[in-house]
Amino acid sequence: MNPPKKPQDAGSICLLPKLEGLGGPTSFQAKLTQGLTKRGYRCHNNADDPTTTAILVIGGTKYLGKIQRAKKRGVRIVHRLNGMNWIHRKRNTGLRHYLRSEYGNLILSTIRKRQADFIVYQSQFARSWWQTKYGKVSAQAAVIYNGVNLDVYNPAGPHTRPEDHIRVLLVEGHLAGGYEQGLESAIALVTKLSDRLGQKVELMVVGRVAKSVQQRLSAQSDAWITWAGVVPRNKIPELDRSAHILFSADLNAACPNAVVEALACGLPVVAFATGSLSELVSDGAGEVAPYGANYWELQPPDIDSLTDAAEEILNDLDHYRQKARERAEKLFSLDQMVEEYLNVLIPPEK
Repeated sequence: MNPPKKPQDAGSICLLPKLEGLGGPTSFQAKLTQGLTKRGYRCHNNADDPTTTAILVIGGTKYLGKIQRAKKRGVRIVHRLNGMNWIHRKRNTGLRHYLRSEYGNLILSTIRKRQADFIVYQSQFARSWWQTKYGKVSAQAAVIYNGVNLDVYNPAGPHTRPEDHIRVLLVEGHLAGGYEQGLESAIALVTKLSDRLGQKVELMVVGRVAKSVQQRLSAQSDAWITWAGVVPRNKIPELDRSAHILFSADLNAACPNAVVEALACGLPVVAFATGSLSELVSDGAGEVAPYGANYWELQPPDIDSLTDAAEEILNDLDHYRQKARERAEKLFSLDQMVEEYLNVLIPPEK
């Protein structure tokens, strides 16, 4: 394949919307912008910039009119999609959250169907989900996994992994809006794991969790829970190296950054076999367990199978650590991700 146009011939690349705060999309935008800038391409957030030759829409945005006008000017529209909002239809999360979730899905499906020239799905699962729910579209598509800087996220470096107990790590930007069930599963996991192993097992929760939720869950269990709160992103590698297992709590996740980052740090992952986890965590990088019920209906999961999977990892931890890193090197390099996005934003000349 020929390389993309040289930066001086390619115009500029617009990334919409401009993202700030916590969460995977914000991190992705920052990393991609840095990678493209390093290669000499000018990036910005202004769809009306006359030098724009490609717009990458990251999820949803209110600027549908700007995108449409740019499309009429011949600007290439690439849409990056993860999953869609669904828990609000299965659990009462409040009217405001319900309406916001439905509106978000409408915006995503509109861009995908009517505006995108090319669609990037974050996993095979995400592509299948969108095609099943909203049908196939005429735009070309590809799967590009999220990537991380393998020099920053790596098994070497400072850590405080405990030797007197097991630490299970859970990392999420926010744990709210119906996603608290993942926390409940994590607490059940460490409780059962502690009973089986006859030793202390700590659950360290990194992310924003409401105080009321913390108090409720802590009161319901004797589990050892460390509520670490929101931590700076540059501290995540050390936290990953300081745990024995990462539990990925999100059901039907498209391509969770926490999983990719953990694997790069040599931290094995345990999770239920929902969403993209089976395709991400393979080749010995961790274990995915049968959910044991209908997760689309948020039925209670099989914690015994999850505990079995965690025990299997702990019984051969060094092997799983090595395989986790190898999996990241094979699929989740940041340089590889940037090159793949560059090839769809500015297609090589034939």
